[in-house]
Amino acid sequence: MDLLPLVMDLGILTVAVVLHEVGHGVVAYRCGDPTAAEQGRLTLNPIRHIDPVGTLLVPGFMLASAWMMGVHPLVFGWAKPVPIDPRRMRRPRRDMALVAIAGPAVNFALAAFAVYGLRLGYGMEGLAGSLVRVTAGLAIGTNVALAVLNLLPILPLDGGRLLTSLLPYRLARLYVRLEPFGLLLVLVLLTQTSLLSDLVRPVLRTFLALARPS
Repeated sequence: MDLLPLVMDLGILTVAVVLHEVGHGVVAYRCGDPTAAEQGRLTLNPIRHIDPVGTLLVPGFMLASAWMMGVHPLVFGWAKPVPIDPRRMRRPRRDMALVAIAGPAVNFALAAFAVYGLRLGYGMEGLAGSLVRVTAGLAIGTNVALAVLNLLPILPLDGGRLLTSLLPYRLARLYVRLEPFGLLLVLVLLTQTSLLSDLVRPVLRTFLALARPS
């Protein structure tokens, strides 16, 4: 397996997770919570968003393993969550729902932008056309997978945050108690089931269909 696609995968994943977190912070700021801005997290500088495990160790291990085995990697990772303080929001339950949905929305927007790039690539020839098509295809796949994954109704994922905001207060308090087990459940689902692939596949097909030349 060539090293270049692995580097491209890691670069695209970094952009996707950084913009995902910035999206959360921007919406929180618009809802009255400037915590992320005060801590310098409303920036596109990836260094400010690096989580040693989620941004470096886990994706790096997955990429290295795929490279050594000569297969295309399943890249999974995350950035350091932006700090959010619901107490500073104007309408905390509503605003937390908006903040939660902002991250996946950013990734779907990036996938849509990559669709436009893929359409351009289909009209290009030679090495430049191949590079554009590969980059756009990776960007679509990475952003769709990240968005769908984060919409799972499991804390600490965005879907879990959204569900918590929508549940009646008493049920929400009970649901939040399950958060310590959430990441373990996500890892089990990713490694032991095909749930994510089954959910991502139809969404990905829809985006790729939009990119096909008419």
